[in-house]
Amino acid sequence: MSLRRDVSLLWALRSPCNLGCTYCYFGTLEDHRVGAPTQPGQLSHLPYGDLNLADISRFLDTAADSGIARVFLAGGEPLIWPAISTVLEALHQAGIAVTVCTNGIPLNRGDTREMLRSTGVDAVSVSLDSADPEVNDSYRPARNRKDGWHSVVSGIRALIADRTAMSVGIYSVISRHTLATLPATAAFAAELGADYFVPQPISLAPDHPLHPELSLREEDIPAVTAALDAIYTTGHSLALPEQRYPGQIVSTVRTHLQTVLGCFGGDRLAFIEPDGSVWDCPSQYRIADTAARSAQRSIRTATAAELFPASRDSGGCDCPFYSRDCVSMWPLVDFAHLVPTAGGVR
Repeated sequence: MSLRRDVSLLWALRSPCNLGCTYCYFGTLEDHRVGAPTQPGQLSHLPYGDLNLADISRFLDTAADSGIARVFLAGGEPLIWPAISTVLEALHQAGIAVTVCTNGIPLNRGDTREMLRSTGVDAVSVSLDSADPEVNDSYRPARNRKDGWHSVVSGIRALIADRTAMSVGIYSVISRHTLATLPATAAFAAELGADYFVPQPISLAPDHPLHPELSLREEDIPAVTAALDAIYTTGHSLALPEQRYPGQIVSTVRTHLQTVLGCFGGDRLAFIEPDGSVWDCPSQYRIADTAARSAQRSIRTATAAELFPASRDSGGCDCPFYSRDCVSMWPLVDFAHLVPTAGGVR
């Protein structure tokens, strides 16, 4: 078998965000100001541990000789960090495909859109939970109390109008609150001119205060199935995750933890936190297991080739922690299905 360069990184590049989504996997700024989290892998919008640009640049200087094919830059909100252009340019120079994951508000700035074009970004994924402004904004409030659905949509429209070869997609969180509007949201994405649409199930811990009102339950499965069927059979121009994806969503609603044979975690996908910590995947269960049995890895102390070598395909791992934490990672690993031009390794 030949050597491969097909590792995807989901990189939560920075902690701060200009939205205050109450269901965010980072937790809430308000709660963490009272008591910052201390458990391994727990993120926070407080930026105390975020790596500086020098540390990040040292790591990126070694990326061309690694197995990294594509990087998804997320946060927090990556586009509010002034140094983002330096990171994007370094990834481009290393021949790595880049997707920027944003809340969309920074796209209203012409200099931001130009920076995305000039640094060779392959795709931009924008979070929009509903075609209905009230539904979208009720759990996604802006910290300045002004920006919201209308700012996100105007940013999407501006980017689509300005782009050249860049692909633009929309990610929508499926919760009990957004489920009824999900097919309309996909139709709205097509109307805007988006290239791809990814619905992703909300993942909240059982003790999260919003778990009772937002988390999907087994009795929601018929509605989830109907909504996803409507999206997949409408015939609009949007690229969608592979046909198995709706079944994966439903299976994680029905069964909390499952074993997956040949999983991508640690093989074709890795997760990097703002402080540079490296995990096999973003799953809270996998992170807890890894933290308990192995030394923590970091881009601060290792090169890209050491952490993510170009190597022979291992066939993945058999993981017993597959859950709603993981299901929305499959479209990242299969991203060439959504955006064939973002294949990586230029």
